[in-house]
Amino acid sequence: MGVISGKDRQPSISSFLNQLPFEWLPAMTDVHERLQADPPARIADLGCGYGWSSLGMARGYPKIHVDGFDLDAPSIERAQENARRNRLEERVHFQVRDASDPMLEGQYDLVTTLEALHDMNDPVGALRTMHRLVKPGGTVFIVDERTGDRFTAQGNDIEWMLYGWSILHCLPVGMTDENAAGTGTSCGLTRWWLCREAGFSSVEILPIENSSSASTG
Repeated sequence: MGVISGKDRQPSISSFLNQLPFEWLPAMTDVHERLQADPPARIADLGCGYGWSSLGMARGYPKIHVDGFDLDAPSIERAQENARRNRLEERVHFQVRDASDPMLEGQYDLVTTLEALHDMNDPVGALRTMHRLVKPGGTVFIVDERTGDRFTAQGNDIEWMLYGWSILHCLPVGMTDENAAGTGTSCGLTRWWLCREAGFSSVEILPIENSSSASTG
């Protein structure tokens, strides 16, 4: 299962640099403690795009090492430049690489994918890859837009906007393969059964107040 490009996530730069390391990850007490401990934790950031999520985590946790993976070469070039400008190139490494490479299995304390799962042709396959990447006792952290599972008149302006993006961009992007799942803009809160199908023993929806919804597996 290839990792899609995260290059279209750039409106979330501020969230990735600030809320991700200082609000979202600390909501998981055990993960927060591990990221501050020795030996230094390793993180795999799938669909990293220009690298802001990887860099945000590295800024918030000075000991960790982050590998950012994306299949879009221009995005990785931009991410590498961003790492140099932020003087984080020694702890954050960006690669054009398929994260399903068996050489990566079981190497990471935390695996993240941020606002990218809904764009993937095969979200269950991607989740299985994430499951294989973590060490025993490790965590997979997923952030996706917070919407209902169906478009209804009871939604709000943000939710309606997200479903509009789904029709015009996210859904077409996620339908490029013959057997694509066609997830669309949002995974919705009841679609986390995908994690169980991918082999996760437990899934928790974190109580984070944001237009995105965060889940840990």
